[in-house]
Amino acid sequence: QVQLVESGGGLVQAGGSLRLSCAASGRTFSSYAGGWFRQAPGKEREFVAAINWSGGTTYYANSVKGRFTISRDNAKNTMYLQMNSLKPEDTAVYYCAAIQTTSSRYRANRSEYDFWGQGTQVTVSS
Repeated sequence: QVQLVESGGGLVQAGGSLRLSCAASGRTFSSYAGGWFRQAPGKEREFVAAINWSGGTTYYANSVKGRFTISRDNAKNTMYLQMNSLKPEDTAVYYCAAIQTTSSRYRANRSEYDFWGQGTQVTVSS
């Protein structure tokens, strides 16, 4: 199985940017599809973005499309989430997730992922 560790969260002003990283260990990350989810206080964990094993296919929630970019570097066993034009409503704990598959189909349901990181806090001030 794979272990995931997020980093890069923090406090940023509205309109600013952050880049989250998700470092994978334990298995070759290139055989896993990945995703980012977030959970705000009192809310359900929601889908943010997903990427297939090669990085050639990506999906985004409508709320972040055009502002966030998911990517990966399989040589470094790392997945990223570049977040630009941040808004206060982006404030949440961000989690990375993975599933061992070479399928490129859309996965936005948390139950479709087998492995999760511990989360990193992102706070956007107005």
